[in-house]
Amino acid sequence: DNWAFLYAQRLALKQQLPLHICFCLVPKFLEATIRHYDFMLRGLREVAEECAELNISFHLLLGYAKDVLPAFVVEHGVGGLVTDFSPLRLPRQWVEDVRERLPEDVPFAQVDAHNIVPCWVASPKQEYSARTIRGKIHAQLPEFLTEFPPVVPHPYPPSCPAEPIAWEACYSSLQVDHTVKEVDWATPGTAAGLAVLKSFITERLKSFGSHRNDPNKAALSNLSPWFHFGQVSTQRAILEVQKQRCKYKDSVDAFVEEAVVRRELAENFCYYNENYDSVQGAYDWAQTTLKLHAKDKRPYLYSLQELEQGTTHDPLWNAAQLQMVREGKMHSFLRMYWAKKILEWTRSPEEALKFAIYLNDRYELDGRDPNGYVGKRCLWSICGIHDQGWAERAVFGKIRYMNYAGCKRKFDVDQFERRYAPTH
Repeated sequence: DNWAFLYAQRLALKQQLPLHICFCLVPKFLEATIRHYDFMLRGLREVAEECAELNISFHLLLGYAKDVLPAFVVEHGVGGLVTDFSPLRLPRQWVEDVRERLPEDVPFAQVDAHNIVPCWVASPKQEYSARTIRGKIHAQLPEFLTEFPPVVPHPYPPSCPAEPIAWEACYSSLQVDHTVKEVDWATPGTAAGLAVLKSFITERLKSFGSHRNDPNKAALSNLSPWFHFGQVSTQRAILEVQKQRCKYKDSVDAFVEEAVVRRELAENFCYYNENYDSVQGAYDWAQTTLKLHAKDKRPYLYSLQELEQGTTHDPLWNAAQLQMVREGKMHSFLRMYWAKKILEWTRSPEEALKFAIYLNDRYELDGRDPNGYVGKRCLWSICGIHDQGWAERAVFGKIRYMNYAGCKRKFDVDQFERRYAPTH
């Protein structure tokens, strides 16, 4: 279910050439820990096995793409290169670095395989809100939301087989924190991810429309880790979920809104706004109001360490933080509350955003993702991105406010707090 790969195979079949897949394993990436790398590498093992069955060479290259890929292209006489797309700064830099170092006669194509409507096709500019992008995406869905053609066993074998992958060497090449442990609820890989999709459709989809904002109810898809690592395609999920529209119309519409419109809105923001992870990326009204209230007295001030350990005065906030630390996935409704309280309890909006991104990227399996920087998390919650101005108040200014009492009206807060109580 990968358009970049399908395009590459089509080119190879047309030219009657072998097909190689390369994955460049970087030793570190932002705040990623062994929790993230293990999820990714175990998924790649499954890819390697599938490639072997399809007669396609899979290569795991250790190091940054610019250092290992151009040499691989020359050494194997590669005639063309196809890559996927990410709107984030680092992956975009990797693509540029490779482009500069490739032999001039090797064409290099980029395919946006992780959005349904490709990012630069959905809109040519930064969109203001879900309201302004929704119509553009829905108008183009009939063209792009199609069934995937099959991947076929590749009939042209390479002249020399791929070197067997030394998985142990992959792990020992990493320069990442090993203290944030893997989680046991989420099994990496496409097969496991598709099983989660199936269980969502049969068990949880019916209540997604009505209960997705209740952290005590099992109503979410929980698919974001597999989406983030490309192990399950969002497009596959939408194709399957849409088959249930006549049974659960409200839930299906709500899922399409979250997984297509909101998700691709976050991609749009990161693609067209280079300050997607800083207060400078916010709209003028939000920057003004945050600046105006930057010196307001905070009711509490917490250090990064106190936040990380979930030792604030607020038991709901602590429970949400501990859910993320233990499970690698905080309930999506609580991510908003969590980030807004960080704004309220830190010295400045800049510090709040820095702490929120650090914690999100370090613990969430789906961290380091456009949806994490924008979505209903960091920039949406702290800087009002894709939101509107609200009644002015201390610290927040016109940024939308959330509080404990509001959460109590929405769901059984005590039940959630008991579930994620501190263990000490």
